[in-house]
Amino acid sequence: MVKLGELVMILDLHRQGLTVSAIARELGVDRKTVRRCIARGLEPPVYGPRKPRKRLIDAFVPYLRERVTAYPGLTGRRLWRELGERGYQGGYTAVTDVLRDIRPASLPTFEVRFETPPGDQAQVDFAQFQVVFADEPTETRIVWLFSFVLGYSRLIWARFVLHQDMQTVLRCHMAAFAAMGGVPHEILYDRMKTAVIGEAGGSIVYNCALIDFARHHAFQPKACRPYRPKTKGKVERPCRYIREDFFLARSFRNLDDLNGPIAALARYGCQSSCARHHAAHRQRGLRRGEAAPQSVAARALPLGAQAGTAGLP
Repeated sequence: MVKLGELVMILDLHRQGLTVSAIARELGVDRKTVRRCIARGLEPPVYGPRKPRKRLIDAFVPYLRERVTAYPGLTGRRLWRELGERGYQGGYTAVTDVLRDIRPASLPTFEVRFETPPGDQAQVDFAQFQVVFADEPTETRIVWLFSFVLGYSRLIWARFVLHQDMQTVLRCHMAAFAAMGGVPHEILYDRMKTAVIGEAGGSIVYNCALIDFARHHAFQPKACRPYRPKTKGKVERPCRYIREDFFLARSFRNLDDLNGPIAALARYGCQSSCARHHAAHRQRGLRRGEAAPQSVAARALPLGAQAGTAGLP
């Protein structure tokens, strides 16, 4: 086998103009070897696969395979301790490396979609946005997107506001009721302070102003479980759409200019929701005021519900 130094010498002598026979005599190699080296040129070395080294963990692999097959949930730390009791003196990382190869693949988890009847539930959420208005180019403002989504038809009413106080929240509710044409039986909230003020004895304590408002409009407030964003997925998804598809890479003069396109976007959402077949319940949405099977709201608005919907901050 020709070594790398000899190969370089053969190619160098060949570039100097020496014949194959002269190179062979100079280096003491066969002429066939010289011709083969000239034909191949300088190639990077090729290494074969490294022979596997014997590891301390190899003798315990059958035991690990048996354990994770019977109990896939066993942790690496637990199995490492078990191996130590059986004479294993290697490290924890070696155990996890083997487990990564032999542990049975976990089955994909599927989320069970939770659907509600027409007019039964709406979901409410606030999302924070930062914006620089053209009328105030030196100031970065924080605005809040109030979203109200009907659970069955996915109809949405949305409005950007400057505050999250109770007065703003209630006015947004009233404007949403007026736009939707009714009040759902139940409204789902996260743990925002205008809805939930805490827990007592394992029960949720709701804001008194919200309870009075709910009693007047005959709906039931319901708080979702903490740290479970998927519980309000029907309102979380439109917020993401508004942030990514509507808000980004656009400029607005002021809050009114920001809310103008949002109102048009909500109207478009209503039209598309009424026109398309929903994948969840396989029915086409209905326009506001149409009768069951999918009435947009379960009940008409109570008397005076449209008061105070104008002049939102």
